[in-house]
Amino acid sequence: MLTLDGSFGEGGGQVVRTALTLSMITGTPFRIERVRAGRKKPGLLRQHLTCVKASGRVASARVTGAELGATSFTFEPGVINAGEYEFAIGSAGSTILVFQTIL
Repeated sequence: MLTLDGSFGEGGGQVVRTALTLSMITGTPFRIERVRAGRKKPGLLRQHLTCVKASGRVASARVTGAELGATSFTFEPGVINAGEYEFAIGSAGSTILVFQTIL
């Protein structure tokens, strides 16, 4: 399992989204720590949590520790399942960024 530093680069949500996408494609599990550490409000916000949950559903993943405000979580992808999915962010978060993650 890879361990990733969520404060890398700009320390925002892009490292979370990229890690999820690459994990689903390659089947490589990861643990990410210091999620969004470079932000005023660190940790997972609603749109980031929706990305994690959506990726988990699409990839039949085992996800632990992912909750609102969490600064670390693990993602262990399974088999990607084609289908129709619906996800609600529940805030003004970016729908496009969620779509980008699971596309």
